[in-house]
Amino acid sequence: MGIIQTNQWLEEEFNRPTKICKKLLPVFQGQEEEEIYQQLLSYGMYKPSRATKGIYESLKKNNVWEKAEQLFHTYKKKWGGPDIPIYIFPIGQKVGFFTRQEKVKGGVSFHDKMFLFLSDKVSVSELEALFVHEYHHVCRLNKQEKGFKEYTLLDSIIIEGLAEYAVLKNCGRKYLADWCTMYTESEMLQLWGKYLQNQLNKKKIEKGHDELLYGGGRVPDLLGYAIGYRIVENYYQEHRYSTILSFKIPAKSYLEADKIFTTKGN
Repeated sequence: MGIIQTNQWLEEEFNRPTKICKKLLPVFQGQEEEEIYQQLLSYGMYKPSRATKGIYESLKKNNVWEKAEQLFHTYKKKWGGPDIPIYIFPIGQKVGFFTRQEKVKGGVSFHDKMFLFLSDKVSVSELEALFVHEYHHVCRLNKQEKGFKEYTLLDSIIIEGLAEYAVLKNCGRKYLADWCTMYTESEMLQLWGKYLQNQLNKKKIEKGHDELLYGGGRVPDLLGYAIGYRIVENYYQEHRYSTILSFKIPAKSYLEADKIFTTKGN
């Protein structure tokens, strides 16, 4: 499988993304095309516009599909990862009356498929960083011995921390996401005790899980992500890092070994 030639889909149906999503029905069994599109929109997929059409044309000109295919073969071999379909689309842009918010990259991963949402500003190195993060998710989801409905908030914050730690190891500190350094350690300790510490068993399918992970309402932005990265970073200051093992080690092992959040969270 690998990189699906969504550039051909975009060439034919750019202005009708639900038609494109109809092609995704086999990998989203039980969902309709409009439902799939709305789900992908929430993760960063484009809405048809002059700006996003320009992004698509630039991605095509820069051979992004071919570059992503090379990354897939490299990391599939390096990590012994699964052979999954990977879909590339232009990233959505938020346009207001006075401002336009430009996003460079985004993605979402499942155990059996992966989506990358890209702007024309994404460099090859940034593409690799995004690929590493998302494909690490895929590999870990395939190695964990639990169903999707059993995933907890602790599982979620650790999987994000691990994926970004893989970016550090494979791409360098320069390509880490901003949320890795969004909070000081003292701020994280305070917020950990206030928001996350007593909610770690909340299931992914339960109300409130996503707010605690992504931020929203009273919860600071990307708090779960930031703390997940710090817990993983702390763990690997004391343990030998192996990407292959990082797919398998249970989330609770990272937290139990932590000397900061387990002892100072209250």
